[in-house]
Amino acid sequence: MSKVALFFGSFNPIHIGHLALANHIAEFGGVDEVRFIVSPQNPFKQNLSLMDDATRLSWVKAAISDYPRFSVSDIEFSMPKPSYTSDTLELLSSMEPGNEFILVMGGDNLSSFSGWRRYEWILEHYRILVYPRLDGATEIPAAWSERITMLSGAPRIEVSSTFIRESIAKGKDVRFFVPQQIWTSVRDEFVEKKR
Repeated sequence: MSKVALFFGSFNPIHIGHLALANHIAEFGGVDEVRFIVSPQNPFKQNLSLMDDATRLSWVKAAISDYPRFSVSDIEFSMPKPSYTSDTLELLSSMEPGNEFILVMGGDNLSSFSGWRRYEWILEHYRILVYPRLDGATEIPAAWSERITMLSGAPRIEVSSTFIRESIAKGKDVRFFVPQQIWTSVRDEFVEKKR
């Protein structure tokens, strides 16, 4: 049985923070694989600057292409919108019963986890790896401590997809915040979207 950490996100665009965290999980998190789940729409966010699904998927594929412990999935593209983590977990488990899926979650999401659809079912069936918030204020509720593990030593890189998009819109060259393989495409897509 393979242990597969699932890293959900819009990856709009994928950046060095995503990759450093995923690399840390793959090498130090006790898993065999980290799978990036490219989400079409987060039910908690209405993002008008979201690039189309195929573009974001191609960026992730290019960014992870030379690291064998990373993979990417577009499973949510064919699911009802908005997509919910519990539905995706259930579908993946039915498709790949030989894998143990582990949910990767940011500390900021942990604080709102009880508002997620079927969060108790997720806790009952899946382990969760949490990477701490930048301010270090992440705490795991005692009742959840058997199912949730804090990623100690995980890198905390203060970069976001929003920062990258806004910087490109201002004409800034932020090429070192995204993987080299996709910089030109990312820059051109967001410059074009601004027009």
